[in-house]
Amino acid sequence: MQEFYQLMSSIDRGEYKPFYLLSGTEPYFIDSFESKITEKLTDEESRSFDYSLFYGKEVEPLQIIETAKRFPLLSSHHLVVVREAQHLEKSTDMIAEFLKQPQAKTIIVFCFKYKPFDKRKKLYKAAKKFGALLETKALYDNQIAEWISNRLQAAHFIIDAKTLQILSEALGKDLNKIEKEIEKLKIVFDKNSKITPEIIEQHIGFSKDYNNFELYKAIGKRDFYQCTKILKYMADNPNKHPIVLTISGLYNFFRRVLLYHGLGDKSIAATSLGINPYFVRDYEHASKKFTLKQASMAITLVLEADLKSKGVGVKSGKENHVLKDLLVKVFAS
Repeated sequence: MQEFYQLMSSIDRGEYKPFYLLSGTEPYFIDSFESKITEKLTDEESRSFDYSLFYGKEVEPLQIIETAKRFPLLSSHHLVVVREAQHLEKSTDMIAEFLKQPQAKTIIVFCFKYKPFDKRKKLYKAAKKFGALLETKALYDNQIAEWISNRLQAAHFIIDAKTLQILSEALGKDLNKIEKEIEKLKIVFDKNSKITPEIIEQHIGFSKDYNNFELYKAIGKRDFYQCTKILKYMADNPNKHPIVLTISGLYNFFRRVLLYHGLGDKSIAATSLGINPYFVRDYEHASKKFTLKQASMAITLVLEADLKSKGVGVKSGKENHVLKDLLVKVFAS
């Protein structure tokens, strides 16, 4: 992400390159850069003259080059944006040749999404020499909560650790979706407002009481009744609670219970488990309800449930049945 922030800062400073090759598996960073440079270089009046937008499926490289040769009329630069540039992957050598002697007042932005650009291509080498490169990668699961927290902080909102966990589960890993939901909150609430579970339930449509976070917490207390209530709600709302996320979370939960058991110095639990200090007490309580042997067995059962959810070794892998069966076995261990 450092390269992304450096590029964004360079646009703020008015430091432009003639060509930007943006590629990779996380479209949010590509979309954000495109929006940034478009906002910086154009306004409502100049956009009709000094802004050209193409889509890779509908344009030929020669058309991009001919357009890029035009001089700006009202703005400092003529901005040429090519979205869905991945559809031009096999025909970019011509553009690479153009970049050897580009039009000084034209900036071309190539938005090549969902995979990295082939580094063996002439265009990649030309971008490296004459322009700027950005290769984006999807954030890891353990980076999402921090990302959301940073975006909320930038929007001047306040959120505690528990609510952040709920919000992370509600929004998932789609950074564009996260940004849109935060924008909605900015419309409804003033700066320095505190985001609560009730706000998440009301404005994002995600239950504050029936979610994976509350399920793991109930399991840690060996509260079978509460677990079954949560599972029933999740079974009735499968789109909001994909089983793959639930099982992945259960695996991480019991893995951390095992790690907590093995810690000689409990004061370093937060760092060792990779969690916010606020949640250490949940694993402390869970370690009293699940012995080392029981937690180890639970991990085995979770892995078996993962296979069953994918139809391995069973005739029917209905999600609610798989999770109920897993819950009974975990509590019986």
